[in-house]
Amino acid sequence: MKNILEQFKGLKVLVVGDVMIDAYYFGKVERISPEAPVPVVAVEKKENRLGGAANVAMNLVALGAKPIVCSVVGNDKDGDDLIELFHQQGVGTTGIVKSKDRVTTVKLRVISQATQMLRIDTENTEPISAVESYELVERIHQLLIDADVLIFEDYDKGVLTSDNIAKITEEAHKRGIPVVVDPKKRNFNFYNKADLFKPNLKELREGLHLDIDLNDKIGFEAAVKSMMQNMQLKHAMITMSEKGVMITDGNTFEYIPAHVRKIADVSGAGDTVISVAALCFALKLNIKQTAAMANLAGGLVCEDVGVVPINKTKLEAELNALSF
Repeated sequence: MKNILEQFKGLKVLVVGDVMIDAYYFGKVERISPEAPVPVVAVEKKENRLGGAANVAMNLVALGAKPIVCSVVGNDKDGDDLIELFHQQGVGTTGIVKSKDRVTTVKLRVISQATQMLRIDTENTEPISAVESYELVERIHQLLIDADVLIFEDYDKGVLTSDNIAKITEEAHKRGIPVVVDPKKRNFNFYNKADLFKPNLKELREGLHLDIDLNDKIGFEAAVKSMMQNMQLKHAMITMSEKGVMITDGNTFEYIPAHVRKIADVSGAGDTVISVAALCFALKLNIKQTAAMANLAGGLVCEDVGVVPINKTKLEAELNALSF
């Protein structure tokens, strides 16, 4: 398994989707405001982190791959700050389009004594314009020349649309590049012909408008198979939290149980899962290996508090204990 991790090194990955800044103000509360019955936070530290699809890019860097982010951000200071954060982390930004009509998504959290007091979101969630979409697609078409795999990382912020999803997927397949998808509700049914479609159980239920019961294995598999046929998907992988993951090619269904862990925070686990799965698809590994590695990596990041990329050293140590 260590050999597989070595093969991740240098793989070129396009990450297409919604990127954002996760901003934090850390401070202390020692009094109530005289202006209103609200706490006054005396800020001691400010911090900007990469969020949304950017966290997928961070996981890819941690695994030794070379990601390029493809997205639309505002032509504003936050957009400049976001691009600078990417450069600091070794993430390519040639796929980023700047828009004068949108703002860069920022999620600002105010935290005191390890408690989140407030969150302020600055964002546009309406679909990008036809002009912005065209420019994004054109950049991606150029970048696909050297890509090994493409990830759609959808956070429902408007960058991905039915039109650009179809055009990007078609061009990737013309070049023999696998397309891997981490969907959200709005675009759920637009990822036709994807090589791997990876919703979690909640997203699957919302996307199919079905109350799927994992105890009804026959019904669960029938729903997934029907979805795959309707969307012409080659593979589907469903993440099921403490029950692990299921991966299928529409005929064979492989279930990988979750590893027993001390869970600290599940935030960002899906980003890790899709990152590992995409690299496995780039290497054309079999679906059981892909699911096992992705499942293991997703569980590992849950042992840390906050959204953090995978620790490659820890992953390598646990992978060596696995056998297929």
